[in-house]
Amino acid sequence: MRVAIGLSGGVDSSVAALLLKEQGHDVVGITMRLWKGGKYKGGERTACYGECEKDNIESASLFAKKIGIDYQVFDCSEEYDKTIVSYFRDAYLDGITPNPCVYCNPIMKFGLLPKLAEESGLKFDAFATGHYVRVEKKGDRFALLRAKDLAKDQSYFLYRLSQKQLSRQLFPMGNMTKVEAREFARERGLIVANRPDSQDFYSGEISELIGKADCPGDIVDLQGKKLGTHRGYWHYTIGQRKGLGIGGAKEPYYVVELDAKQNRLIVGTASDAVRYELTVRDMNWVSIEETQKPIECRVKIRSTSEPKKPAILEGNKCVFPEGIAGVAPGQSAVFYALDSEEVLCGGIINSPK
Repeated sequence: MRVAIGLSGGVDSSVAALLLKEQGHDVVGITMRLWKGGKYKGGERTACYGECEKDNIESASLFAKKIGIDYQVFDCSEEYDKTIVSYFRDAYLDGITPNPCVYCNPIMKFGLLPKLAEESGLKFDAFATGHYVRVEKKGDRFALLRAKDLAKDQSYFLYRLSQKQLSRQLFPMGNMTKVEAREFARERGLIVANRPDSQDFYSGEISELIGKADCPGDIVDLQGKKLGTHRGYWHYTIGQRKGLGIGGAKEPYYVVELDAKQNRLIVGTASDAVRYELTVRDMNWVSIEETQKPIECRVKIRSTSEPKKPAILEGNKCVFPEGIAGVAPGQSAVFYALDSEEVLCGGIINSPK
């Protein structure tokens, strides 16, 4: 089978490509070029978006040459700036917390990249990436499941993939742990075996992408009492505790609301940050058909958290009797089956009414 794989220059996509090749597939590597020099300054951090991209492309090119597969790079920088960077900027200025990876994956990595590859004349039967996640055919649908390595599982970032995208998708890393991946790479002499993972979205200062000068505002408690000042609400997120510059209380303060209209941070104690329900918009149903019937499930509201139970999903409303902290509008709520690792559906968290 002819397989196109998205190569990032890192260990995961490299191991995934070599696994496919050793399984007998005809593999070709493809990469998105996202960085458009000159518009943003960037920085030295290793990130998905920044000048370090040239090093990633060079690494992917050398890897492709080493294992003997074709390799092509496709310029996606204009579309990335118009869609993902613009979304990121607008979300922060609206007082919500964006997650660019959630949108980038279905639109860019699993959308525009394979589309440009096919339009260039490249023919392939399946598309693959180095994500830690699994996909299985179940009846008439393709189910998305958490990876074997739950610590590296990336299903939270992929819940917006369509059935069409999942239908020809391969995830070779889904049944491998990160430790096994690095050992696999070392055994085969890959220079990326010990390359650190990229943790950041942008290599520079986030404020540069937002493009708004600092604008001091008030930090207030739930009763409206002023406790301090901040640099601008877009520098903060719901649930944040560090970096507020206020103290003196018996309990630490957390950001519980971003007031974009009045440029205020509203803070409270840990108990004030607990929510017992949320609603979502732009839902995508993955492993099951859309339903309005109540579903007992688990919910994940941050990429680094574990799915929390019990949760009851009914339509676009989720109730969690035991409460959950850090519910941030703009982030995603992803719903998992109660007794399996299937991703049921997910959506963007609305601002509380």
